[in-house]
Amino acid sequence: MEGIRPTWNDPEMLKFLRRLFVLGVLVAIAVALYRKVSAGSPATWDSQLTTPPADGPNDPAGAAMPTATKPEPKKAAPEKAAPKQPASWVEPNGGSCPTSHPIKAKLSSGIFHSPGGRSYDRTNADRCYVDADAAVADGLRAAKR
Repeated sequence: MEGIRPTWNDPEMLKFLRRLFVLGVLVAIAVALYRKVSAGSPATWDSQLTTPPADGPNDPAGAAMPTATKPEPKKAAPEKAAPKQPASWVEPNGGSCPTSHPIKAKLSSGIFHSPGGRSYDRTNADRCYVDADAAVADGLRAAKR
């Protein structure tokens, strides 16, 4: 029964683990290269259709080829200006919020803190909201405590 179960010192197990490690490294390199290449090429199908052809000495035909362009959207009739709503959020002053906008929000975590909450006093706000509904409308969630 002792020879059935492989151990860490078994040469076959070490060979398998070494190959698994090399495969993981190769996959990580491939993913990093893919991300680097895809981040450097912002061209999409739409941008290729609307890009004008090369004119000049590099154009082998010597003439411009027609390109597909997007139709211009129809202009809507001008609407009356909507009455100005008070801003749902304002910039904090040194990390603290004014009394008119008491809700503190951290954009990096996507969480907002209400007055009286456990972490409200120590939170340095990125934005200050009028009420919790305005913060939720901006995609933030309430702190759990």
